[in-house]
Amino acid sequence: QMWEEAIALGKELAEQYENEMFDYEQLSELLRKQAQFYENIVKVIRPKPDYFAVGYYGQGFPTFIRNKVFIYRGKEYERREDFEARLLTQFPNAEKMKTTSPPGDDIKSSSGQYIQCFTVKPKLDLPSKFHRPVSEQIVSFYRVNEVQRFEYSRPVRKGEKNPDNEFANMWIERTIYVTAYKLPGILRWFEVKSVFMVEISPLENAIETMQLTNDKINNMVQQHLNDPNLPINPLSMLLNGIVDPAVMGGFTNYEKAFFTEKYIHEHPEDHDKIEKLKDLIAWQIPFLAEGIRIHGEKVTEALRPFHERMEACFRHLKDKVEKQYGVRTVLSSLDDRRGSRPRSMVRSFTMPSSSRPLSVASVSSISSDSTPSRPGSDGFVLEPLLPKKMHSRSQDKLDKDDLDKDKKEKKKEKRNSKHQEIFDKEIKSTDISLQQSEAVILSETISPLRPQRPKSQVINIISSERRFSVSPSPPSSQVTPPPVTPRTKLSFSIQSNLELNGMSSSDIPDIPPPLPLKGSMADYGNLMESQDLISPTTSPPAHQRVSP
Repeated sequence: QMWEEAIALGKELAEQYENEMFDYEQLSELLRKQAQFYENIVKVIRPKPDYFAVGYYGQGFPTFIRNKVFIYRGKEYERREDFEARLLTQFPNAEKMKTTSPPGDDIKSSSGQYIQCFTVKPKLDLPSKFHRPVSEQIVSFYRVNEVQRFEYSRPVRKGEKNPDNEFANMWIERTIYVTAYKLPGILRWFEVKSVFMVEISPLENAIETMQLTNDKINNMVQQHLNDPNLPINPLSMLLNGIVDPAVMGGFTNYEKAFFTEKYIHEHPEDHDKIEKLKDLIAWQIPFLAEGIRIHGEKVTEALRPFHERMEACFRHLKDKVEKQYGVRTVLSSLDDRRGSRPRSMVRSFTMPSSSRPLSVASVSSISSDSTPSRPGSDGFVLEPLLPKKMHSRSQDKLDKDDLDKDKKEKKKEKRNSKHQEIFDKEIKSTDISLQQSEAVILSETISPLRPQRPKSQVINIISSERRFSVSPSPPSSQVTPPPVTPRTKLSFSIQSNLELNGMSSSDIPDIPPPLPLKGSMADYGNLMESQDLISPTTSPPAHQRVSP
């Protein structure tokens, strides 16, 4: 799940595929993987492993680990007890040390084996590219990966013990370990190369604690804003532990320890640190307010009394803090972290009908032979807009149109009514009368059924117990008719020249024309183009004429 590392390697491969190998197919597949990796970084919650410091002391260990300290990266959800048990199986004779302080020379020079193990916290080291605040989901990877500095803190008490407030004299002894390489690497453990120790004063410890608490609240609020399906229990415990003074005491202990006249008089050098602590306390209120608002939206009826008590405690806390330390307002940072798309990136694809480009068929484009110059590009069915009495079609075509009428009615219901209104305006604005022109039918549906030919044009020839279908080629000067679709029943059909010249079926003589001469018995495709052979006055033999 180290997708950040996979993306870095993928960019190297993409450079090779694009500029060296010109393998765009591999490049496209690689870019799709990278897109999935980026999505996983933002949406998938990855477990955070723990890191453990392990020291091998005594002359009984091999030389490469003797009296040395190593930082181990634990497995997912592995506790320290499980890690120690796994470690001691490799050295069954070793003795586990009870303290976390560095051992003395007596233990290091002894002949036995002593193992010291404790949990350390990785120190965040963000890459330089993150020069501005980014999402916690992105930063969380670098909290436990690509880390080289680890710290372990031990509380140390100095001075007189105060039974009323333990924070006043609690110092932190912090040990920082630096490994030879960043973890994780080719190994899950690396040797510690340097160790140094620093002391944290009680006031500095209070500032760190308040900063961590504010970050924790902010991060959890951000997670719930990005994913509303997260469980509410962790948020409930976090908010209740801070708001309810009966649970942890809140920052009241800090006020008693550091905001008194006595402490300010004895430590004048801590004035800036005291003001910083007050500022952090004031900034905690808007974070808590956002968290309680989200908690109120997601709380169940069973936890409603718990939420109401928490709201009451927060109102009391808010009044107190704003009165003493001022009001802080989060302008739009929480809204920006919701993960929503900026308004500038959201486009409305619904345009008003007045500005939408339309293609309207013009009546003036209809030629004298009632053939449209170009079909409507918008797929309009213009038949309902035309006068029904001007339709002059054969009975066969009327039957076919009746079958398609239901289909057209369904399609018209799905079309935009505004298109129809605009088309009506275009029709009314024209000066050409539709009563003087023949009807024009434009339809986007092409019927799979071909209309039947007139009976006078179909001649069935039964000869030599074989049937053929032949269409003679018209002269080059005539218009080429559309191709004839073969039917299941083969028939011999001839289109008359008179019909091609625009004559109707009623003008064709009742006596069908004779068959053209053929070159051979098996060749009905070579037809003579002589006009004498197609004379309508010559009738075929009586035995070949069959009523269709």
